[in-house]
Amino acid sequence: MQHEIIDVGAALVVVFEGDIDLQTSPAARDALLAAVGQGKPLIVDLAKVGYIDSSGVASLVEALQSARKGGKDLSLAAVSEGALRVLKLARLDSVFPIHDSRDAAVGAAG
Repeated sequence: MQHEIIDVGAALVVVFEGDIDLQTSPAARDALLAAVGQGKPLIVDLAKVGYIDSSGVASLVEALQSARKGGKDLSLAAVSEGALRVLKLARLDSVFPIHDSRDAAVGAAG
């Protein structure tokens, strides 16, 4: 798994690529919490995530809780089919704001 954090002015976008699983979720968690700590709305781009397991989902949930505690929004963008399937199984598709594209998420954030 790789990640990149992009400052788009109104928000930060964390772009993940690869699988987010037990091995890689600690790095994903660190990236998410560091981005939340910057005090801007956060968009998590999951377009290039083929698979996410429960540990990856837990990292997303922790970041969402941390963002909300700080009064900031966290949304998901361009969620891949595989990742969306896992989110729906956990019924988290109704917890996270999910946008069809990164541009739509950025527009909603700012």
